[in-house]
Amino acid sequence: MARRKKKRTHVKVDESANPNAPKIPKSFVIRSGEVGKTVTALVQDMRKVMEPNTAERKNNRLKDFLSVAGQFGVTHFLIFTRTEYGTNLRIARSPRGPTLCFKVENYSLTRDVLASQLHPKSPGAEYHTSPLLVLNNFGGDEKQTKLLTTMFQNMFPPINVKTMQLSEARRVVLFSYNIETKQIDFRHYSIIVKPVGISKSIKKIITGDSMPDLHNLNDISEFVLKEGQVSESEASDVEESIVTLAEDFVGRNNKKSDQRAIRLIELGPRLSLKLVKIQSGLCDGEVLFHEFIYKTPEEIRKMEREREQRKQLAALRRKQQEENVAKKKAEKEVKQLATGGRQQKREDTRASKQQNDDNSDGDEIEKVPPEHYDDDEISDEDEDDLDDELSDVEYDFKQSDYNMDNLFDEAIGNDVSSVSYSNESENVDEQISSSKQKRKHATSIGKPKFVLKNKKLRK
Repeated sequence: MARRKKKRTHVKVDESANPNAPKIPKSFVIRSGEVGKTVTALVQDMRKVMEPNTAERKNNRLKDFLSVAGQFGVTHFLIFTRTEYGTNLRIARSPRGPTLCFKVENYSLTRDVLASQLHPKSPGAEYHTSPLLVLNNFGGDEKQTKLLTTMFQNMFPPINVKTMQLSEARRVVLFSYNIETKQIDFRHYSIIVKPVGISKSIKKIITGDSMPDLHNLNDISEFVLKEGQVSESEASDVEESIVTLAEDFVGRNNKKSDQRAIRLIELGPRLSLKLVKIQSGLCDGEVLFHEFIYKTPEEIRKMEREREQRKQLAALRRKQQEENVAKKKAEKEVKQLATGGRQQKREDTRASKQQNDDNSDGDEIEKVPPEHYDDDEISDEDEDDLDDELSDVEYDFKQSDYNMDNLFDEAIGNDVSSVSYSNESENVDEQISSSKQKRKHATSIGKPKFVLKNKKLRK
C-alpha cells in the first residue's frame, strides 16, 4: 500500500519561483561558551519559536556559522551566553550587523509554562508555518527604539494580506515594551478559534473529536441542559474577539463565513529583556548606544577621529598589499618567460625519449658488469699486464716458500741441538720423532695459499 504524502503541511516554499518576492528571513539560534542545562533548554525553545526557518547546532563556533550563513541565506543570529552576572542574548544581523545586546532579566521554559496550565496544548502542526509578529509600545522617537522595531520586524517573514492563507496564522510572537522600566516582554502564543453563543456542553459535541459519555443519562437533553449557564470563559467573548472566518480554518467545523472567537494559548517560553548596548558590526564594531556608559561630545569627536584614522590606515595597507601582489605577479610572469624555453626543451626531450621507448621492440639490453666480460674482449696490453702480474705472484710464492724453509731448518736445528744424547736409545728416537712432527705441523701452517679469481690468471 502506498504511503500517503502530506500536501498541506509539507509543501516546500520555492523562493526562486518569483525573484521579486521578498526573501524569507532565516536564523541561527546558538549558544556561546558554557551556559548550563537551563539555558541550553532555552535555546531549544527559542529554536522552536523561530521555526521553520531556523537551525541550531551544538559543537560549532561563531566563525563556522558565519562561513556558511551566506550559502544558506541566514540573516539573523540569536546567541545566548551566560556569565557570572547572568544570562545575555545577542541578536545580530548578518553579515555586517548591527548587534543588539540584551540582558535576560528572567525567563521561563516551555515546560514550565505548560505545567502551569490546567489543560496544556500539545504542540502539533503550528510550527510548520512562521509566527505572526505583534509589537506593542514601540512608537518612541528615540533612535534605539526605532532600531529595535526594525530589527524585530526583519526577523520574521512579512505578511502579504492578499496572498496569505488563513490556515497559516497559527502562532503569534509578542514583543511588549515598557517605557518606564525600559523592559521588553517576550511571549509566544498559539491561535485557536471557538464557537460563540453556545454552552460548554454543546461545544464539546461540536468541536470534540469523539462523542461524550452519555451512558448515565436518560436523554441527551440532560447533557445539554446540565450546564445551561454560560461559563466565565464564554462570557469573556467580547465583540472585539469575535471574527467572521474568511476561509476555512484548521479544526473541526471551522468553515468559511462562520463566526468564531479567537483564543490565544501560551506555548512558551517567556523572556524579560533589557537593552544594554548596540554595536555597529556583527558582535563587534563601534558602540552606537549604551545604557550605562555615557560619553561627552568631546569624547565622541575624539573617537570619531580615531576611527577615521584607522580607516585611512586600513585603506593604505590595502593599497600596499595590492601593489605587492601586482609586483610579485609581474616578476613571476617574467621568470616564466625566461625559463619557458629551457622548460619546453626539456619537455620535448622527455617526450621524444618516451616515444623512442614506445617504438622499440621491447627487448631490454642486459648490462654486463666488467668482471663478466669474455676473454676475447681483453686487449693485448691487458694480457701483458696480466702476465707480469702472474710472474710477480709466482716469484712471491717461491720467495715465501724459500724463507719458510729456512725458518723450518733453523727451528729444527735448534730442536736437534738441544737433544741430549744418552745411552738410552728410546729417548733419542722419541726426540727425533717429535722434531719431525713439529716440522710437519709448521709446514702445514706456514705455507701460504693463493686464490686467483681473475679469469686470465685462472686460465
